[in-house]
Formats: sequence, structure tokens, C-alpha cells
Amino acid sequence: KQKSAYDILSCLVGSEMWIRDRYQRRVHGDSNNTMSKKDTEDSGEGGLLWLQLRKFVNLVDELRDLGLQEHINLPRIAVLGTQSAGKSSVLESIVGLDFLPRGDGVVTRRPLELRLHHLTDEAEPWAIFEEIKEKKFTNFNEVRKAIEELTDKTAGGKKNIVDKPIVLAVYSHTCPDLTLIDLPGITRIPLKDSDQPKDIEKITTEMAKRYCGDERTIILCVVAANIDLTTSEALKYAQEWDKNMIRTIGVLTKIDIMDTGTNCKKTLM
Repeated sequence: KQKSAYDILSCLVGSEMWIRDRYQRRVHGDSNNTMSKKDTEDSGEGGLLWLQLRKFVNLVDELRDLGLQEHINLPRIAVLGTQSAGKSSVLESIVGLDFLPRGDGVVTRRPLELRLHHLTDEAEPWAIFEEIKEKKFTNFNEVRKAIEELTDKTAGGKKNIVDKPIVLAVYSHTCPDLTLIDLPGITRIPLKDSDQPKDIEKITTEMAKRYCGDERTIILCVVAANIDLTTSEALKYAQEWDKNMIRTIGVLTKIDIMDTGTNCKKTLM
């Protein structure tokens, strides 16, 4: 039986209060803490805290499916970066699988909402698309091809960018329980002989702002190490949308292709 929005909200609030209560007890050393041994095993997959966090992530996804994101701000993680910053490599490192399209120029042309589900056993990973619910993908080369086909189906075959997310659920022992949204890279100049409008920079920037400007969104800001950080568009917008930089996590990529004689020590420090 499908849960109503009210039921899911009630469970979500309950889970969030439970997590906050356990966290406060750990931090402040509550003398009245009566947690059982099972409660304290939060570092293992069978721990109660682990299970509650999994429920929390899944409930947020269900709320999003019901369309409540249009009315209330739901927590999420958005991956922000310019073209060719290495966002795909970062995402695949998190998932532990190779499945994202690669290439030159604009590759991500629709936001990709990745709903990751950790499997406790080492069963064969699989994936399901919201738009192709009837098919269970076990070959992740086919997943890559399906992403490309779904992108062309909505955005066209001439590199246009559309704000209509592809929702992909991945089940694997290699990934954590997490939901991430991979955004199209901020694009300054429309490609020649493409369907991209002249104001493509405004379109991609406003799309990124719609996600990253939300105060309940964690920004995973991906910046290539072989460019000057002071010229990074992604970092500039992250600072604009998160003025106190309390919900932005920086990720430095492409350290292996930095110019000879240079290093990223100062940046990392």
C-alpha cells in the first residue's frame, strides 16, 4: 500500500528527531542514556543508527516522488562544477561503479538524480530508471547507454540542456545510502551547430542556483586542480549561494595532470 504524504512526513520527522536525540546524547554524554548495546553499534551495518539513517534517506526520496519538493525544502546533495571539471569521476568513485557517459564538451545535459542503496551482501549490482521501471539493469555499460538515450529523448540530439532530471536508483555493496544530483556543467558559450540557446550561461547558472541556492542542499563543489582556483566559476557561485560556506564541500580533481613543477599544497592547506 502506497504511503500518503502525511504518513511519510510523520516517519521522516520521527527519524530526524531520533537521530538528533542520539547525536546529542553522544556529544554531551547524557547520564540518563539508556541505549542498549545494539543501539550503540552504529559503526556496523546492523546498528540501529545505520538503519535509521537508511530509512531517513529512503523517506526523503519517497517525499520527492510525491512532488513535495515543490512545497517544502528536502535535504539533498548537489554536485556543482564547470564542464570537464571531473564530476563524473567523483560520482563514480562514490558509487564504486563505472557507468556515466564520457566525452568532450557538454556531456551532462539533464540533471541526474542518483539514488544509491547499499547492499549488505556482495550480490551483483543492479540499477533501475524511473522512466524505464520495467527493466532491471545489471550491465552498467547498458546503464551508460540508457542515460545517453534518455538525454537525447528529452533534450534532443544537438547538445541542448534541459532541466528535467533523470532518476536512477543504484543497488550495490560498493555504494553508501545516499542521494546525489549531478548538475549540467555551467556553460558560457553555446556550441556551434547545436540547439543550445545564446543565453546558455544564464540557463545553466539558474538551474544550478535552483538546486544549490536551497539552504538544505549540501554543495559538492568540484574544481580541477590544473586551473587557477581564483577563476573557478563553480567556486564563485558556491560562495555566492552559500555565503558562510557551511554547507559546501570542495573536491579537487585532476591533480595528476597539473603542470610540471606545480603542486596543490597551498590549495589543500
